[in-house]
Amino acid sequence: GLMRQLGMPGGKFEIAIETETDAEPAASGSDRIEFLVSANPGQPAKPVARVASGGELSRISLAVQVAAAHRHARTCMIFDEVDAGIGGGVAEIVGRQLRELGDRGQVLCVTHLAQVASQAHHQLRVNKLTDGRTSRTAVSALGPDERVEELARMLGGVEITRKAREHAREM
Repeated sequence: GLMRQLGMPGGKFEIAIETETDAEPAASGSDRIEFLVSANPGQPAKPVARVASGGELSRISLAVQVAAAHRHARTCMIFDEVDAGIGGGVAEIVGRQLRELGDRGQVLCVTHLAQVASQAHHQLRVNKLTDGRTSRTAVSALGPDERVEELARMLGGVEITRKAREHAREM
């Protein structure tokens, strides 16, 4: 269910456990565990590390975290590229899932989509500054008005229009 909601319509996640019966007991156990995934309908599940893109890995991780969230104590989770290759309704669902996780722990998410950013409890803007010789990164917390401007910029591009601001306020 969660993988389908997060933009992988044929999404299937499996865990393969291979027990080595003749192995000596060890601190890490005697089982070999592999995560398998199929992101498309009709495709057999294959090792996650070989078949998932960066964005799919982030969304699979998000699905696992959401599924397991009610069992864990408060944690800090970091997601990057969770919005790669998605948009529209799926991006909004990803944003909602991240917000729900944020109700139970700390979630940091790098996003370029207004649909994801608008769901955040708090929003920071990250700017890369360079003088041609050196670069540095500046991070600033956004207040309500600044947040509307940033969401409008994410929606509309270089020139922020009145309509983009209205849409940002709605979000």
